[in-house]
Amino acid sequence: MNRPRLFLVTPPVFDPATLADQLKQAFSGGDIACVLIYMPDASTKDIQAAAEALVPVIQGGGAAALVYGDTQAAGRSGADGVHIDTSLEDVKLAVESFQPDRVVGTGGTKTKHDAMEWAESGVDYLFFGKLDLEEKNTAHAKTMTGASWWAELFETPCVALAGNTIETLEEVAATGADFVALKDAIWTSADITKTVTDANQVLEAHPFPEVE
Repeated sequence: MNRPRLFLVTPPVFDPATLADQLKQAFSGGDIACVLIYMPDASTKDIQAAAEALVPVIQGGGAAALVYGDTQAAGRSGADGVHIDTSLEDVKLAVESFQPDRVVGTGGTKTKHDAMEWAESGVDYLFFGKLDLEEKNTAHAKTMTGASWWAELFETPCVALAGNTIETLEEVAATGADFVALKDAIWTSADITKTVTDANQVLEAHPFPEVE
């Protein structure tokens, strides 16, 4: 698929049964590449329990199920991978433990040098955007500039976090990012299925340039 794909991020707090139903609605709306189970303040036990409920739904929808910040819960739940952003050493340990069979992603780097250094660890993607910031209607300026810079110069795929409305997708897709991440725009939608369908229509209009 030669265009950006959707990368969904769960709310930080949720009821697994309710979110499982929302995910089924989302998958019925079209293509979704990944779903990041994002529970930054939860215990390993709670993350694992939620992942065990959600991973089969995510994988059944044809997407990769990723767990934020907890390699143990990711491994035990059968998730497809993990997102680690605590330190470069932690990222390297995850790469060593999970690859090549599972995905390791990272993000949250503060400088261009850090972004390049963390990517050199062999991660599968670099995430631009702060997961813990309150979302606005549009993507944060640093997310846009970071993703544009990265997409133009580097081979490691990147994810760019959009704002909390579908209208933000146009500008984020234009950065050339391989994946566009959505959080509240999905989960607060009155019609999740239609939102995913509409999002994919926007992304279809932003194919990547042909490589000569």
